[in-house]
Order: sequence, then C-alpha cells, then structure tokens
Amino acid sequence: MSGQPIYDLFVIGGGINGCGIARDAAGRGYSVALAEMNDFASGTSSGATKLIHGGLRYLEHYEFRLVREALMEREVLWAMAPHVIWPLRFVLPFQKGGIRPAWLIRLGLFLYDNLGGRKLLPATKTLDLRRDPAGKPLKPVFSKAFEYSDGWVDDARMVVLNARDAQIRGANILSRARVVSAHREDGYWLVTTKSQRDGSVVTHKARMLVNAAGPWVDQVLAGAFGRNNVHNVRLVQGSHIIVRKKFTDPRAYFFQNPDNRIIFAIPYEGEFTLIGTTDRDYTEDPKDVRISPEEVNYLCDAASEYFQEPVRPDDIVWSYSAVRPLFDDGASKAQEATRDYVLKVEGTAGDAPLLNVFGGKLTTYRRLAEHALEKIGESIGEKGTPWTAGSRLPGGDFAATAFEVTVADLLKAYPFLERGHAERLIRCYGTDSKSILGKARSNADLGRRFGGTLYEAEVRWLVEQEWAVTAEDVLWRRTKQGLFLTPEEAKGLDAYLGMLAAA
Repeated sequence: MSGQPIYDLFVIGGGINGCGIARDAAGRGYSVALAEMNDFASGTSSGATKLIHGGLRYLEHYEFRLVREALMEREVLWAMAPHVIWPLRFVLPFQKGGIRPAWLIRLGLFLYDNLGGRKLLPATKTLDLRRDPAGKPLKPVFSKAFEYSDGWVDDARMVVLNARDAQIRGANILSRARVVSAHREDGYWLVTTKSQRDGSVVTHKARMLVNAAGPWVDQVLAGAFGRNNVHNVRLVQGSHIIVRKKFTDPRAYFFQNPDNRIIFAIPYEGEFTLIGTTDRDYTEDPKDVRISPEEVNYLCDAASEYFQEPVRPDDIVWSYSAVRPLFDDGASKAQEATRDYVLKVEGTAGDAPLLNVFGGKLTTYRRLAEHALEKIGESIGEKGTPWTAGSRLPGGDFAATAFEVTVADLLKAYPFLERGHAERLIRCYGTDSKSILGKARSNADLGRRFGGTLYEAEVRWLVEQEWAVTAEDVLWRRTKQGLFLTPEEAKGLDAYLGMLAAA
C-alpha cells in the first residue's frame, strides 16, 4: 500500500448514479476512484425507457417532491447535454369511460405544466385525433388526446459521458474491475478490486466509500462486506421491445392499459418504434434478466389495443430488459413502489463512512449526486460548491435548440458525410465528432466500414476514449448500430476489437 494514493472517495458502480457522483465530486476537488465490474451502463442504466421526464404517472401515488424535482431537471439536463437529450412531444389518447377520466388527466397535466419551472418546452394542448396526424395510426375509437412535453435521452451515452467528464476532472475510472472486498482499517477503507480482463488484483485506500451498485447494492453489501440478511431494494423488471416503425409521426404515444399500467410507443433510431415498459417483481440475479414470453405478449397486446395495425411477436427486431432497484417501501405492487431515491450514511465517529445509494432514476441523477455530495461533505469535510447545473457534458457545448445548426456545421466541415451519418455522430458525440473525423476528406479516410455508418475511426475513438472493449459495448451501448449490422458484420467488429486488444 505504500506510495499508493489515498482517495477521498471510492465509488462502487458505473451506472448513472455512480458516474454522476464521481463527476460531481471530482469537479469539487475531491480525489475520486470509481470501479465498475462490467462495462459502464451495462445494467439498469442502459435498460430504461430512455426518457427525461417528470413522471406523470407518479402523481397518482402522490410523489409530488420527486415529480417536481424531475420536472425541474428536464431543461437543466437538456442544456447540459443537447446532443444526447432532446425534447419530445407525447400524445395521450383517451376515450369516454376509459381508465382515467379526462378531468383527472387534465389536472395531472396542469400540475405537470406548472410544477417545474418549464421555459423552453411547450405546454400541454388538446388534440382532435380525427384531424391531427397523430390519430392516423390509431384505432378510430380514439378521437381525442392530450399532447404534452417531456424529453428523450440516450441513457448509456449519458452514463459514459459522465464517466469521461469525471476522468477529465481527475477521477481514476476503472472499468471491468470488480470489488471483491471492502473493510475498514485505521480510519480508512481498504477496497480490493479484481480486473475482469487480466485477473490482476489491486487494493485501494479511501476516506469514504460510496455503494452505488444499483440492483447489486445489496449483493455488494453481502459479498464484499460479508453481511447477512441484507434487503434494502426491491428489484422490478422492466422490458422493452423494438419493432419496425409503426408510425411516421415524430411524436411518441402514452398508452393507458386496463390494469392501470402504462406503456410508451416512441420513435427509435429513425426506422423503429420502441414499446415499453413492463413492471414486475424480480427475484433472480440481475445479470440474468431477460424479457419473458409473458412480457412480450403483454407489450404486443397493450400496443395492439391502440394501433390499427397490430403489434405481433414476429415484428420484434430487438428487445432489452433490465432490473430497477427501487427502495423497498413495502408497496404491494411493483408499479406502486416509490421511484424516489434514498441515501443512507453508515459509520460511527472515527469510522470511515459508507454511503449507500438506493433507488433513483435517470432524470434525477444530477440532483441525487448533489444530495450525495451534501452527505459526503458532512462526513469527510466539504470541498467546492454545487457546480453541475450550469455545466456541459463532453461534446455538449452548443445551445439546447442548436442541434440542426451543429449538424450543418459538421456537414460543412466534412461535405462527404451523408446527412443521416452526420446527424447520428452529433447525436452521439456532439462537437467531439470533429475529433473522431479528424482530417478525413472522404469515407475511405475513416478506415474500415463495419456496417451501417460505423467506421474504424469511430471504433478507435470508442476504445481509446470511452472504455469500449467488446462489440456489444460498441453496438448496443456506445451506439445503437447493432440494429443496422448483420450478425456477420458484428462478428467482424468483434474480431477487430480482439486484434486491437492483443496489439
């Protein structure tokens, strides 16, 4: 241990909460290390419905604090990362005698419009679906709808951008490093990690430990800490299906189901529609989560209640499933369990403190990090002040409403790019796109084309700058090019990555 740094903070977990806390802490001047046992956002943080939203349905469960905080965060995050976050209008069809009366929906949307300091996002309005294009793909029984604003996010990219920014600000970011033990000694934490790539074992020393392992938060307490009968989180499975595009309208749909649950149908990656999510308790290991046949049928049936053209299991081109770690508040149904987060500090005077993070959601991750830093400051002394509200994530240094201008600027600098390719690069990397493209004057200068719009120059950037190791990292988390590559092309990418790693 001699000569090794003593970190102020060691963070376990490379999902949105862990990376958000590491970034905020590093920006305040704390020395920080973070360990993620797999790839960043390889669990819950890439398995969301990919919304930056207030949580309209949470109003039914009286979660006003959470909804207000989330509503206020929508435009803060949009300004912080206008490449990976953008506004989206949602169409909520309703019919007389439906699940919720119109007056209740109107009241909820009035609160939604006015609770959260909305400035750029347009307000709610009522639609006549017999005249509005949004009614075209729906069954004729739906003649009215409400339209409201929320936001879309590329969830996995937002996570890795937080990790990158934490590293830029001095944090030691360790991917594929599993925490195998953690114990207190002489007023410090000794945290041992094992590399998932070469098996090397390293022990780190820190003044404070943050357990932000998401669905694995209890497993970390039981495994690395050796505790018995740990039960802080309720695991809830959420699954999504991706089908060929069901509608051309740029708006998304909010569908209410007879069982009181809701699903979304959202335009996805230009050529597809994303449908989800399910909500059901999960008792197995989170690493084994897969969409079940029952969930496939549920999502197909629920969407088919609204769309004129039914959604069938055969239509599915991809699906994903993840486990949400909700703080266990004893709610009887999975969809009623609180989506709020809970932060708990352990440790008596003289002990190195431990902060456990339970729950949370994408939209409120930045505020969760700020609240975590308050507790960290109380425990080991304050450094710096809150700073992330006016910050930019890497590549996001352009105005929230300037996406088209930024694409045009890239096309002007690289006229050989097709517009769709340029749009995808800006959506993924923002102004960092120019660092990826470098001095290229043609597609040939970008190196090998693996399929879709994925070229060697981008893959090398992802390996060198964003910790990508496998084809899955590149195709399904850093990009969604997996939807456009054949299995043979994906194998070619995997072989190339293996060659890079061996070099």
